[in-house]
Amino acid sequence: MDNNRLSHACPFARIMEQGLVKRLVQVGIRTLNQHQLQQTQRFGVEVHEMRWFDPDTFYPEFDETVYLSFDLDALDPTHAPGVLHYEPGGLTVREVLTIFHRIKASIVGADIVEYNPLRDHHTMTAMVAAKLVKEIGAMILCNAKKARSA
Repeated sequence: MDNNRLSHACPFARIMEQGLVKRLVQVGIRTLNQHQLQQTQRFGVEVHEMRWFDPDTFYPEFDETVYLSFDLDALDPTHAPGVLHYEPGGLTVREVLTIFHRIKASIVGADIVEYNPLRDHHTMTAMVAAKLVKEIGAMILCNAKKARSA
């Protein structure tokens, strides 16, 4: 982005270039330019675009541990207006929670990105982000308890 290889728009490209992960799954994608499409093909990224996405049948399966990175602008702007890039047709909060709860692999870490408080009406997006942090944290704790008792 803007000829900056380390901008906020391209961390996954750098991660994939360096071979730091075995698998990258992206859910809720609404726009892909030609370069992004080429990158997904180059690195074998699994992209679940919103135009074909059915949250009722999507069950993410991972063999090993998972690092979960959630981009708030994957949500529809009606659910999360506090982001920089509005793109209608995104996920609902309930769909995201359902997807999270269907992950059976151990979550070893997570981040939530793209929050912009200057655009957040009535702190709505902050509340959504807090809910997601709580849910992810609970999942990590449950996985840790299962591991200790095994």
